[in-house]
Amino acid sequence: MPQKRRSQSWQELKQAGNDCFKTGQYGDAISLYSQTIEVLKKSGQKNQEDLGILYSNRAASYLKDGNCSECIKDCSVSLELVPFGIKSLLRRAAAYEAVERYRQAYVDYKTALQIDCNLPAAHDGTNRMTKALTEMDGPSWREKLPPIPTVPMPVKEKFLRTANSTVTAQQNNLNGNKQIGGDVKKAKLLKEEGNAFVKKGQHKKAVEKYTQSLSQDPTEVTTYTNRALCYLSLKMYQEAVKDCEEALQLDPANIKALYRRAQAHKELKNKRTCVEDLNSLLKIEPNNSAAQKLLQEVLRMK
Repeated sequence: MPQKRRSQSWQELKQAGNDCFKTGQYGDAISLYSQTIEVLKKSGQKNQEDLGILYSNRAASYLKDGNCSECIKDCSVSLELVPFGIKSLLRRAAAYEAVERYRQAYVDYKTALQIDCNLPAAHDGTNRMTKALTEMDGPSWREKLPPIPTVPMPVKEKFLRTANSTVTAQQNNLNGNKQIGGDVKKAKLLKEEGNAFVKKGQHKKAVEKYTQSLSQDPTEVTTYTNRALCYLSLKMYQEAVKDCEEALQLDPANIKALYRRAQAHKELKNKRTCVEDLNSLLKIEPNNSAAQKLLQEVLRMK
């Protein structure tokens, strides 16, 4: 078996790592990403972008596994290879936040907002850090911050081009290529209709509305977490997990996505991944009573 792995290309190893990550096998993902990094380095290819992605992916696995110090190290390496990588900034910010290095977390969240001012994860993180730093340092907390780097305009422009092409591709895929570009206002209205059905307990109808909403705007985090809630009520646990994963891709520290995915994993008897999600949540919100209660329930499971 080891011989087979050595013969694999770095692309195959990376894909194997991605597959492990998606199924919650974070330790295996770390091992595979580490192998991929070594194979790519030995190949002599000087592809900084690919290496940067690998370090960022391994950082995400470390973060999920609760190893914040290694996550921070890998994100820092990734950011040296690919400056201002938004995923690495958000992952490092989440790790800094988990170990209560709030000033550094604030700087990373604010840097990410320079790249994408509409990023929910960065807005929420900045708000949490502002509150934490005000409590810790008082009204003059900003004076104690490390310098916030200025993101160069070419980086912002490149991100916008990439983001726009990704959203268009997602929309085309969801709409069978019938529509180019979604309608954000329509998406919001459909989401609100879905919310109204939830209040009435009509979860199937709500799912239909949320699905239609996501076909217009596949980047709205709360629509995924709302649909996940409906799937939980309908006992469609695998679907709930998938929606929470989509939400966490957009906002890695989303409390509702972590909690609802944990609920789904509990029903699917995935004790380990359920506990991991709850531990991740409690690192962000240590006093979340619902998560604390669910964790105690799950730990009693056989």
